[in-house]
Amino acid sequence: MRRNISSRFKNMVRLFGFGLLAIVAFAHVAAAQNMPQSFADIVEDLMPAVVNISISTTVQNPPGIQMSPFEDFFEEFMERDEKEPSKKRRVSSLGSGFVIDPSGIVITNNHVVENAEEIIVNFSNGEKFKAELLGRDPKTDLAVLKVITDKKLPFVKFGDNTKARVGDWVIAIGNPFGLGGSLSVGVISAINRDINSGPYDSYIQTDAAINKGNSGGPLFNLDGEVIGVNTAIISPTGGSVGIGFSIPADMAQIVITQLREYGETRRGWLGVRIQRITEDLAESLGLSKPKGALVSEIIPGGPADEAGMKQGDVILSFDGKEVAEMRDLPRIVAETPIDKAVQVKVQRRGKVVTLKVKVGRLEESNQLAETQPANPKKQTNQPGLKLLGLTLETLDAKTRARAGLDDDKEGVLIAQVDADSSASESGVKSGDIIVEVDQTSVAKPQDVEDLVNKAKKAGKKSILVLMHTPQGLRFVAIKI
Repeated sequence: MRRNISSRFKNMVRLFGFGLLAIVAFAHVAAAQNMPQSFADIVEDLMPAVVNISISTTVQNPPGIQMSPFEDFFEEFMERDEKEPSKKRRVSSLGSGFVIDPSGIVITNNHVVENAEEIIVNFSNGEKFKAELLGRDPKTDLAVLKVITDKKLPFVKFGDNTKARVGDWVIAIGNPFGLGGSLSVGVISAINRDINSGPYDSYIQTDAAINKGNSGGPLFNLDGEVIGVNTAIISPTGGSVGIGFSIPADMAQIVITQLREYGETRRGWLGVRIQRITEDLAESLGLSKPKGALVSEIIPGGPADEAGMKQGDVILSFDGKEVAEMRDLPRIVAETPIDKAVQVKVQRRGKVVTLKVKVGRLEESNQLAETQPANPKKQTNQPGLKLLGLTLETLDAKTRARAGLDDDKEGVLIAQVDADSSASESGVKSGDIIVEVDQTSVAKPQDVEDLVNKAKKAGKKSILVLMHTPQGLRFVAIKI
């Protein structure tokens, strides 16, 4: 009886295996049927709208001087006069762009046209037109041009990049050297990629080849819609190695609209300094996992201050948009209309609080300038309370003078930090000042010790500390 059951079971397994193979084979056939045999029909109407951007300018710099922060990722095809390296020279730079309006509105990268004295837009049919710069934005590396012509020009439309997924086919088109369109095909490798090029990084990464001169060109989906603006590559040689980045269409359209209307960007402003939440900070803040943006400083009189936001608040959502991690917040706030009243959800001492914030306008003067690190005198064998690998002292005239601190600083001075301590691993340095422990103000070393002992009794693994540092206020989590 057992043999019959076993035999039947084996037969069922075999049948199931054959069925599974058939399903997999069918899926591959279906996928192959959805994959285009040729991209010719898709790109035929797109190529005429992709243009070459040629600029000329006069510079004083000798060859080799970096002209754009984005040249670390993408170097344009340059032609320089090498005869008199120490004198002024004419510089020509070639990049790509694309027309988004038949009246002649052209999009390209800021680093393609910055410092341009003359801009020429070259079409694949051989036509050339002068263009004027309507506006540019170095922070997103976008620029808007207006072609000077009465002709209606071929153009392309933006699509919804939020529907794009990793693995989707994309088409990168450029017009690098004025020789006509250059086409490459690949897939989306990653979404919302941060390459540390600016405060609003959220790039689409693709393995579609983006070579020299393609910067500023469009990235298309298979519907022929622009879902990105090609802006940078990472490559040790300057050629494509399958790591290219595009500015997402949704971000680009917001910037483009403002540049067309105002000639400049008008970004929202919250008025806070924020920091990333680590695993240790999450535990100290009572979060189940690292998420949101931790408010380390409130700018007096700013929108957050007027709304009642506090140091130590964790911003979880802004205007209905989740803040999954710190770097999401600057982009979300910047894209919010100025003077709009929005709801902001924060976690404060374990409870979720909803605040109503009226968004301000970001000006250069609003941004906190980073101070240069001070050089406090080295602390040696100073008396004080030893705790958590720290030597703590009360702030008075003597300790302020020794540490080179201003009279307005309040808190507890960190005189020494043990090199092998958790505090040292968290970046705590001598000369820093402890302002709060577990979101409670401290004025003397004994205050710190009492709060640490309280945290130990509560079973906490680490304690949240707010400190004054040479770079400003910041939170750290110190293991206890």
